[in-house]
Amino acid sequence: MRLPIILVASLFAMPALADSPVVEVVTATKSGGTWSFNVTVRHGDAGWDHYADGWEIAAPDGTQLGYRKLLHPHDNEQPFTRSLSGVEIPQDIGTVIVRAHDSVHEWGEPVAFKLP
Repeated sequence: MRLPIILVASLFAMPALADSPVVEVVTATKSGGTWSFNVTVRHGDAGWDHYADGWEIAAPDGTQLGYRKLLHPHDNEQPFTRSLSGVEIPQDIGTVIVRAHDSVHEWGEPVAFKLP
C-alpha cells in the first residue's frame, strides 16, 4: 500500500515542464545603419526553474548579430513581445534567423525572417 502513495506524492513534487520556446511573430525596421526588431515568443514559463530567457538574431551562417536577454519569467504574459534595437546587419544579408532560448531546453526551432 505504501508504494502507490509514494509514487503519487513524487509526481506532484515534479516541476511543470514546458516545451521549447516558439518565435511567433517578427517585425523589423531599419533606421540609419541599424535595425530594430520586435519578436513575439510563446513559452509555457513555469517560474524561475523554466522560462524563456532570451532570443537572438543571427546571420544564415549562424553568426549572432544581436541578442535580447529576458530577465524574468513571463508566466502570466503569453505570448509576449520584446524589442531589440541597434542590430547591425551586413548589407549582403537579406534574411536573418530568429530563435528563442529557454533555461532548460536551450534553443527553440529557428525561424527564417526576410528583411523588409
